[in-house]
Amino acid sequence: MPATTQPHRPRGRRTAALLATAVSLATAAALASALPADAHGDSGGHGHHPKPSRYQDVQLLSFNDLHGNLEPPSGSSGRVTELQPDGTTKTIDAGGVEYLATHLRDARKGNPYSITAAGGDMVGASPLISGLFHDEPTIEALNKLDLDVTSVGNHEFDEGARELARLQNGGCHPTDGCYTDKKFTGADFPYLAANVLDEKTRKPILKPYWVWKKKDVKVGFIGVTLEGTPGIVSADGVKGLQFKDEVETINKYAKELQKQGVQSIVALIHEGGFPASASYNYDCDASGGGSGISGPIVDIAKNVTPAVDALVTGHTHNAYVCTIDDPSGKPRMVTSASSFGRLYTDTTLTYDRRTGDIARTAVKSANHVVTRDVPKAADLTSLIAKWNTLAAPIGNRPIGYISGDVNNTGTESPMGDLIADAQLAYGKKLDPETDLALMNPGGVRAGLTYKATGAEGDGVVTYAEGFTVQPFANTVNLQDFTGAQVVQALKEQVSGANAAAPKVLQVSSGLTYTLDLTKTGSDRVVTDSIRLDGAAIDPAATYRVATNSFLAGGGDGFTTLGQGTGDLVGTDDLAALADYLTANSSASAPLAPPAADRITIVR
Repeated sequence: MPATTQPHRPRGRRTAALLATAVSLATAAALASALPADAHGDSGGHGHHPKPSRYQDVQLLSFNDLHGNLEPPSGSSGRVTELQPDGTTKTIDAGGVEYLATHLRDARKGNPYSITAAGGDMVGASPLISGLFHDEPTIEALNKLDLDVTSVGNHEFDEGARELARLQNGGCHPTDGCYTDKKFTGADFPYLAANVLDEKTRKPILKPYWVWKKKDVKVGFIGVTLEGTPGIVSADGVKGLQFKDEVETINKYAKELQKQGVQSIVALIHEGGFPASASYNYDCDASGGGSGISGPIVDIAKNVTPAVDALVTGHTHNAYVCTIDDPSGKPRMVTSASSFGRLYTDTTLTYDRRTGDIARTAVKSANHVVTRDVPKAADLTSLIAKWNTLAAPIGNRPIGYISGDVNNTGTESPMGDLIADAQLAYGKKLDPETDLALMNPGGVRAGLTYKATGAEGDGVVTYAEGFTVQPFANTVNLQDFTGAQVVQALKEQVSGANAAAPKVLQVSSGLTYTLDLTKTGSDRVVTDSIRLDGAAIDPAATYRVATNSFLAGGGDGFTTLGQGTGDLVGTDDLAALADYLTANSSASAPLAPPAADRITIVR
């Protein structure tokens, strides 16, 4: 599997922003009051067959980037930040499909016209309970959550289009077979892949759109993933596929839906933005529509046809509820519900039966926390128990000991440094001449938590916890580079494809440099500051570098890392981490979290 990019966290925060528990268009209240009195439901009428009102509220529940997190995520991955009325923030424990199911089911009560949709990356980069079984457990969970439709994300291609088709249609895994005595039946909901084409047929590999219908109400959904998916997924995962422009694709199928008489349209887009605040309830429109968000989704939203009434997004793992003007200058709702099942978005679409379209000025939306203070959904608890029983013999094995949390936070993270150190140590076993290791931040999916998650005891690192950190099964590869190429690879963190959203590599012990974020482009890497074991990098010298196979293939925009020579392919990266933890820690001498002080950051 590929180690795709972890969303880059925005650096700014507006601590004085207004608290917004429900974000809506500035004109929503006025327009809503101008609608007929029966605008939000069926009128009573006379007799036994009341005439439906002109307007019908349709509830759209949405989430994104679940990544197979069936159990409550641990550490910072299982918390959200909430902005308080006085401008301070607090964190709330969140996530877990047992709780998500309860929240969604409660939200649907009293809403007969309710749709549940998702913005991609439901699977891939998953914890052991799902990843060990090729994400069949997650598909089963989503079926129980009554998911109606989702777009594909880049992680849906971790194991290729054929495996994605199996998740959609069912059947036992071609290599590992069936895991239980019941045949895997696949997803009850459609995966939409409008902009993912088979190179030979030039047609979408899955349905491009889907129409939800209830009585006389129809809402169409178009699903796309980011056009840049091939750059963040292993070559094998996207072999034989073409990924087309998001805007052109959505606009094409919006016309097709309109020709079929479907005027109410929602786009499910696995691409996203970066809000100005990390708080899920930050008012994105406090200074005007869309003022509080940046990133790729802004240009997409500004160019998607006005025929589309709302955009459900994802990929960046951020939370936002914003309005961004469409090409006609009319505000349109754009939402994202963070990741890992920690939030869900509740959007009200007011459907006009006379036009078949959404009265967009009456749209309202808000993100809600999947708190863990509600009853667990018993059917999801049973599903988790079933798969945990199958995974336990592998997952419960201890692989090391830590003295405190090894967090996956910050531009340079302790967890990223630990992985780089593990790959350097493994590289030196393969070849004593190995000089350094580089790890892409997106391949670090979680940190390690000191507090026990099960019966293993505090400080014990289990194989399951390691799997959650590195679930991709990349190999550790050794390659030779000139010093000039090493410097160029570091500059590619903040230039070229990564200029707008830097991807800062995690570095092994001994490699140090300064990253000056007050500058632009490649100048942000201060060349004269780069040192290996205290010595300047010699541009003409040869350096043996350990990376994972994803980076060794030039992934994440690191084209220089795809140009190494003298390739030597080793074991998978999780095995390297497990070996390092086992060799360097014990119950009496646990490993201390790295200080994350190898990169000096100037802001």
